[in-house]
Amino acid sequence: MIVRTAEIKQLEQLYAQSGNQLVVVYGRKGCGKEQLLQTFCQNKKCFYYRSRQASEKEQLLLMGQEIEQRYRVRLQKNTYDEYFTRVKSGDASKLLVVIDEFQYIAKKDASFLESILKLKKKRLYPGPVMIVLCSSSIVWMEEGAKEKLQPIQRQTDRIIKLKDVGFLDVVRNFPEYTTRQSVEVYGVLGGVFEYLLRWNGRQTLKENICQNILSPDGFLFQEAENYIGIELRELSLYETILAAIADGNNKLNELYHYTGFSRAKISVYMKNLMAFEVIEKVVSFDTGGWENAKKGVYRICNTYVNFWFRFVYPHLSDLYLMTPQAFYEKYIQERLDEYLNRYFIQVCMEYLKLLNMVGKLPIQIHRIGTWIGKQGDIDIIAQNSVRESIVGLCNWSKPQLTLADCQKLEKNMEKARITAKYYYLFSAAGFESGLVEKAKSDGRYVLVDMTEL
Repeated sequence: MIVRTAEIKQLEQLYAQSGNQLVVVYGRKGCGKEQLLQTFCQNKKCFYYRSRQASEKEQLLLMGQEIEQRYRVRLQKNTYDEYFTRVKSGDASKLLVVIDEFQYIAKKDASFLESILKLKKKRLYPGPVMIVLCSSSIVWMEEGAKEKLQPIQRQTDRIIKLKDVGFLDVVRNFPEYTTRQSVEVYGVLGGVFEYLLRWNGRQTLKENICQNILSPDGFLFQEAENYIGIELRELSLYETILAAIADGNNKLNELYHYTGFSRAKISVYMKNLMAFEVIEKVVSFDTGGWENAKKGVYRICNTYVNFWFRFVYPHLSDLYLMTPQAFYEKYIQERLDEYLNRYFIQVCMEYLKLLNMVGKLPIQIHRIGTWIGKQGDIDIIAQNSVRESIVGLCNWSKPQLTLADCQKLEKNMEKARITAKYYYLFSAAGFESGLVEKAKSDGRYVLVDMTEL
């Protein structure tokens, strides 16, 4: 069971403070916001309201009805000012007021945030109160809400973004799985809280993919397209762009030729996809070798969307004609390891960050990233404040990591104009004996077997 311990701790610390607090919590659909709120609200005097996509009048009516039923009061004015004077804890304890999906109110009714501000300033409810405003609309929170939230901005004590959970949480959630199996799950689902909770750890990767993704009654069947449709319109255009990127067209000019859309149109849609955290523009680590680095490279950063558009979307007709098992064996099975290499790199990067956090690296790193070259990449570059570097090489699919792989890495480092103080070499399938001997005689080389992650 995944528990957002860090976020709960932040909320509890704020709740324990004297006076009134105002907190904004947001994250993508499926981020575990509801489970977080359930845990935090336990054993507290709480008024919780889940906003609907309704008119101003209907929203007021719905909230008013819930307050009347909960507190057995009769409302007269039907305003948010009145509502927040009638909620109560019943004793001297702090009242917790949670308005979930508050964007549905704030978009249409300016009086709501005005009342929230009054509530924070003790002009409506006399006792101590903690107000938590929650949203699952990343686009609105980060792009469209700036003007709407301006009235409460200075009075907000904390903004908490619920990001995807890390690989360590995936491992903890599936104690039945080996490290390799956990990496496979991470490469299909990413760190989406809800997806991970519904994945069956007693079944194999193939069984889960066939049951949950490739079967019409699976909880992830068409989830990628449904998720995109939450915030974005003109799905035909967005799906065309995503299909192009998944097919390896990761530069603006390549997308222009693939889609036939104008460059200006592509740029607008790419900006929207980035705001929704579906794609990202990958910038190579700043090493100085810019003439040998690729620039303006885009990739799908939403893991499940990437999986769907890589393996399923191009063969959608067969998805409806074939059995899930036959589809998996034909279109996924042989190509999966190549696809997973990117996510193994992410796992290794997270491992280095964790070691850095607990002071277990030979240098204290301040920034970490990757280098994308025109003729070859460097999986991981991590540097300290004086630009001393750890360079990482990650092997997921080859039988062994070899000395020849290290020599290729050194050539890429020459193109990137970077040297390494230490080399961290990660392998999911062991190391060549010559490389093991080299690591024994040269302290700069650290070999990390996947089982150590």
